[in-house]
Amino acid sequence: MYGIIAAMNEEMVEIKNIMSKIEEKKIYELTFFTGVINNVEVVLVEAGVGKVNASRVTQILIDKFNPKAIINVGSAAGCNDELEIGDIVIGNKLVQHDFDITAFNHPKGYISNVGQFVESDINLINEIKQSIKNIPNQKFNVKVGTIASGDIFCTDIKMKNKIKEKFDAYAIEMEGAAIAQVCKLDNIPFVIIRSISDKPNGKNAITFDEFLEKASKNCANIINEFFYFQAE
Repeated sequence: MYGIIAAMNEEMVEIKNIMSKIEEKKIYELTFFTGVINNVEVVLVEAGVGKVNASRVTQILIDKFNPKAIINVGSAAGCNDELEIGDIVIGNKLVQHDFDITAFNHPKGYISNVGQFVESDINLINEIKQSIKNIPNQKFNVKVGTIASGDIFCTDIKMKNKIKEKFDAYAIEMEGAAIAQVCKLDNIPFVIIRSISDKPNGKNAITFDEFLEKASKNCANIINEFFYFQAE
């Protein structure tokens, strides 16, 4: 069984739409959906926005369902000028850009017993890349790079540029690195996938609302193809 975590309802619904044999299970007032995508068993859950919500849900999912791997999908702000709305970033490295113990001579984003970056499973990255190649009429570009997470919806251009310069980040969001940290500590393979829904420009909250559905559908298409690939 694979675990799939989405931050928001819009992102979760698009994944649920490609599932069959769906059953609901309530745990701590969270709704987990078990089912099948292309003959592969999955469990899907909406985490809620932010690192604490993401960490909580990840640990519950691991404890209650013992997944072989976790996939986190959702939207993100583009941090690299090469990216356009709807493009995909596969996070090979995750960092919490707002974690700061530099007073103790550690680099920004460094977490004790974890490090500055947490790396996604290389096999999952390669399988996701291969799956994307099989999507017919694909209309988005794909980049593999660092995703930076923090409890801030980034709208400020200076903040975006600072995160890009500090971490060589391709995308900025609010959950991925927290999920990565829990998976690393629990020895669960994971991969983080983000579709670009906006670009920090002072007005990107409007863009985010406009393109969230497009970003969510792109992620769902990738997940569908990934599990078709797994079932072969």
